[in-house]
Amino acid sequence: MVKTIVAFIIVFGILVVVHEFGHFYFAKRSGILVREFSIGMGPKIFWTRKNGTLYTIRILPLGGYVRMAGAAEDEDDQLQPGTPISIMMGDSGKVTRINASDQTTLFNGIPVIVTESDLVDQLVIKGYENGDESVVKTYAVEHDATIIEKDSTEVLIAPRDVQFQSATLWHRILTNFAGPLNNFILAWLVFAIMGFAMGGVASNSNAISGVLANTPAQSAGLKSGDRIVSVNDKDTNNWTAVTSAITSDTHGDITLGIKRGQKTVKHVKITPQVKTVSGSKTRTVGIKRGIDTGFFAKLFGGFWNTTVLLFAALGHLFTHFSLNDLGGPVAIYANTATATQAGWSGILYWLGFLSLNLGIVNLLPIPALDGGKLVLNVIEAIRRKPLSQQTEGVVTIIGFGFVLFLMILVTWNDIMRYFVH
Repeated sequence: MVKTIVAFIIVFGILVVVHEFGHFYFAKRSGILVREFSIGMGPKIFWTRKNGTLYTIRILPLGGYVRMAGAAEDEDDQLQPGTPISIMMGDSGKVTRINASDQTTLFNGIPVIVTESDLVDQLVIKGYENGDESVVKTYAVEHDATIIEKDSTEVLIAPRDVQFQSATLWHRILTNFAGPLNNFILAWLVFAIMGFAMGGVASNSNAISGVLANTPAQSAGLKSGDRIVSVNDKDTNNWTAVTSAITSDTHGDITLGIKRGQKTVKHVKITPQVKTVSGSKTRTVGIKRGIDTGFFAKLFGGFWNTTVLLFAALGHLFTHFSLNDLGGPVAIYANTATATQAGWSGILYWLGFLSLNLGIVNLLPIPALDGGKLVLNVIEAIRRKPLSQQTEGVVTIIGFGFVLFLMILVTWNDIMRYFVH
């Protein structure tokens, strides 16, 4: 169990860090202020600041985030009237640090009750100093001043010129796409390493490389080298199509179109076995796929085969929706346990599979996901102006609500599937 937990944390951590680093890197290159790059969630246990970004490690080793100035996930720095703060002045006579937290004390800080503030455009704070309400003082704020937020996190303020929306449309598109792109790169790298380390990758040919003993395939007389050209009269030109056709027919016999050598196709009726794999029932007939040992197959075969598999699964999900075809953190943990039993190759494959899956899912056109943000970018390009912040905010909230609702359903279903039933 400990081994599974460690593997789960490492796999999940790598996925999130790689994804978020994509957003981080392109945001930095685009002149967008990245206020914080966090690994983990919850209270901070380590932090350091470099080149304007606060790097934090938080206590829960699951998840992480990149906080870009002005993006939807960034908090508003505007100080509400009546807020007690303390400020520190620099040699220029401008405010260099703002403390809005009651968990931190600024030594030699000037106590101020805010009456008005603008830390985005005018860079100014107005308020009563030292409780003297007879005079409202005005304090100019440095462009690179820091603010200590309520949870004691100290980050740079976010003036308009370094906010996400101030970057060019092209830079915002790149920044939004960079997370999934990094997941695709990681998946390709993992599958390429596995391809060379294992001497080849699973072939996507519809040819059978072997027949398992005491299985429906052996009983039906199937042999190594046979090609499955159809399943229930549906053409199957590759292994992905074969497995998809066999597993999608949920009950009863299936008819395989078999081609042996140059002979004409013959049809064989077969009754698949039903097995439970990782909590889900699946139908198998007992055939093995071939191995492709070519250089380019090792380099790209694993990535391509898994991409085809995932898109086939995605298509099946849209046409035959079932919560059992979705999986959240509970399902990821359960499958990590299975992958761990297979050793390093199982964990590596699971990492590559999840990374590719995360990249594809994040590109779905759902608001709150990267794909939804890219759709908004396309709409802006067509309209030649962005949507209003209010409209974009409403769309994002609806998308976030949908994703949250779906995650709750999926997690509950996973718990029932893996731990109750």
